[in-house]
Amino acid sequence: MKRTIILRGALGFPIGLAICYLISIFTSFVWAKGHYVPCEPELISTMGNEINAVIFQALLSGILGIGFSASSVIWKIEDWSIVKQTGIYFIIISAIMLPIAYLTHWMEHSIAGLLSYIVIFVFIFIIIWIVEFAIWKHNVNKINENLYKTKDDKSM
Repeated sequence: MKRTIILRGALGFPIGLAICYLISIFTSFVWAKGHYVPCEPELISTMGNEINAVIFQALLSGILGIGFSASSVIWKIEDWSIVKQTGIYFIIISAIMLPIAYLTHWMEHSIAGLLSYIVIFVFIFIIIWIVEFAIWKHNVNKINENLYKTKDDKSM
């Protein structure tokens, strides 16, 4: 299990970096009127210049990727219920995501900003969870269907 966590974490850093970069391209395309905005202007102000802000955001995005990837081993613990897996995974990624979102200024630094961030985060988590659950349920049904078909073929 430790080896899997380390391997997934190592893979998670570049994935987190890539996702952050793609999000910055998308948000720039949608809201920046033809300009590329690699990070929030508030982060640039906090860090003193754009390159420091981009480096800081890149490191935190990599750490975020490590956290999401490494904690995904929770879904492989077969003796835990889906409720326990979901709850623990949610707590872990929330504990990683919230401070990084705050430090990178991905959320407004106010109570309203925090609450809206939490609502959006929970909503996205629920949507992704439902989609993943539906995919796995479909896969399990296909496996069961093939097993029954194989069993029927053998009995003939």
